[in-house]
Amino acid sequence: MDLNYTAEELAFRAEARAFIRERLPQEISRKVLEHKRLGKDDYVRWQRILHEQGWVAPGWPLEHGGTGWTPVQRHLFEEEAAEAGAPPVIAFGVSMVGPVIIAFGSPAQQAHYLPRILSSEDWWCQGYSEPGAGSDLASLKTRAERRGDTYVVNGQKTWTTLAQFADKIFCLVRTQSTGKKQEGISFLLMDMNTPGITVRPIITLDGEHEVNEVFFDDVEVPAENLIGEEGRGWTYAKFLLSHERTGIAAVSRSKRELRLLKQICSQERRRGHSLLEDTRFGDKVARLEIDLLALEITNLRVLAADRAGRPPGPEASILKIKGTEIQQALTELMMEAVGPYALPFLPAAWGEHWLGEAVGPAYAAPLAARYFNYRKVSIYGGTNEIQRNIVSQMILGL
Repeated sequence: MDLNYTAEELAFRAEARAFIRERLPQEISRKVLEHKRLGKDDYVRWQRILHEQGWVAPGWPLEHGGTGWTPVQRHLFEEEAAEAGAPPVIAFGVSMVGPVIIAFGSPAQQAHYLPRILSSEDWWCQGYSEPGAGSDLASLKTRAERRGDTYVVNGQKTWTTLAQFADKIFCLVRTQSTGKKQEGISFLLMDMNTPGITVRPIITLDGEHEVNEVFFDDVEVPAENLIGEEGRGWTYAKFLLSHERTGIAAVSRSKRELRLLKQICSQERRRGHSLLEDTRFGDKVARLEIDLLALEITNLRVLAADRAGRPPGPEASILKIKGTEIQQALTELMMEAVGPYALPFLPAAWGEHWLGEAVGPAYAAPLAARYFNYRKVSIYGGTNEIQRNIVSQMILGL
């Protein structure tokens, strides 16, 4: 792989940088760069700006509203967006259910749902995990019973991210109880305003309302909302998860956070020296930077395969494992860098305003909440332990 950018690619980077600098609202950028809480309006506002430019779904085919960018162009845009403090595009619509609808949905489903995803008219959430079916997702029990032209759904989903904002949910449901567990699962699209759907918040350790429980009590769903064939949901779910795991790597955002870590180290001094001049701490930062560079190259290889029409394979699991380990290591080193100023856990620092006076430098205040929040990244999208099993079976043949 040639790691040098062409003149055309450098011109594209300049175009992307100019667009982001001109159109990204500064108040949103400030929240991202200062690790403050983003609301639904912040995400939707930026996504609609991207939609006006035709840049909200670079991974989609041109005929469905994609950009036609090369993998390198996608990577360069993500780098520029992350560097400027742009919020990520919410993945559930654009990067997860959207590709499933494109690959397996009917023409009517594509015509109805895809434009609404692009315009952010619909906010989607993901109905996969259940209290007894997380890593072992095939054990899910939420049931959909076919009654004429309707499915009647009963059950529960948990850890449903941002369901409190969602208009729609894509769900794995059990439509058959006999045979292999995977063969009885189907993929349904549901309106969150349907009678019988209840959303209850789960407040996490960082004090944030990010995830939820979702209950289904005799929820009636039109049979036309079934994606593909009944009983083929497991195939569609694996397709979706491969795209999700690639995105979880978050290489560009980790590069931005690495720069922030170095800035913190330059301001935090021990015995009159910058932390980066401390041999042991500097070694930790250097090792992390090397790992991130290797991850970036792996990510580019996966993007190149995707552009050639090959869906992400087991290498997506490598990205998920290493990407989340790097994200967690960044939060750990930031906490270590600020020392005792990391001890106070100020939930208000996650939002816009402080409760009382901040303890230590302002950049230290949100770090404890961020550290707690990022404990989850090695779990969602399929735990890293499960991803290692996939790598051992699919790549190593063990």
